[in-house]
Amino acid sequence: MWLAWRVFVDTWAGQRVERATLQGARYGQNRLWHVAEPVLSVVSVWFIVVVVLAAVLVAILRRRWMLAAQVAVLMAGANLTTRVLKVGIIDRPDLGISGPGFNTLPSGHTTAAASVAAVVVLVVPPRVRPWAAVFGALYTAATGVSTLVGQWHRPSDVIAAILVVLAWSGFACALVAWRPGPSGRGPTGAPTTPTGQLALRAGTGRRSSGTRTGAMILTVVALVALVPATLALHRSWTAAGLLDSRAELLTAYAGGACGVVAASALGFAILLVLRHVTTARVGSA
Repeated sequence: MWLAWRVFVDTWAGQRVERATLQGARYGQNRLWHVAEPVLSVVSVWFIVVVVLAAVLVAILRRRWMLAAQVAVLMAGANLTTRVLKVGIIDRPDLGISGPGFNTLPSGHTTAAASVAAVVVLVVPPRVRPWAAVFGALYTAATGVSTLVGQWHRPSDVIAAILVVLAWSGFACALVAWRPGPSGRGPTGAPTTPTGQLALRAGTGRRSSGTRTGAMILTVVALVALVPATLALHRSWTAAGLLDSRAELLTAYAGGACGVVAASALGFAILLVLRHVTTARVGSA
């Protein structure tokens, strides 16, 4: 996240590229906003509260007390971190590039959407977890790109928000690995009886297959989006002038959108693997 700020906010070249992204969002904005506005209107304080309460209720009904704690840690940590970073720690230096002069990194809307999607990945049963990760990445990317369409945020704001959520998701996943094993299990939570070990291997094998499939889908999407994002960034970064032509603005805009998609897909692929590894370590779902 610091690198995203250092490259795109703290340098003249980075600010120039992201200014072009904001300007490029004007093209086709009227049509695209009809799709983007409903996506962004979903995100609110009440939306977050309802999702948290629902996730905690699911965890309690499943008698998964640590899962309820994970949900609370992830949602509170990610959204408070974004707020503190945006208004109290990160600044946007004036380097002579026109546009909004106040700091907008990380994106609050993207943080909220990504943290909600990450919570769903944590609480759903293992058999549907890979698809929850895929749809979570899609929803996060849709929210992030919608903030670009509305000229609310720059690509680095969205990518930084995804990274904040990924960091707190990793911490939340680690909490379950530190838990002592329940009765009848070893120190890492593995069953000590032969029957229990066979059942664990069968269940772990099915979860591993689903995790591999989901992670592979997300990784492929990330790579497909990363190629045009990288090419567009290289072209915009090395171009002369302030990037004012229609072609230059659309290149920067499309590249930024592809970068958001790549970051979202890769972030949820990592989360999916982390969730599988930590739950398999303690033999829980």
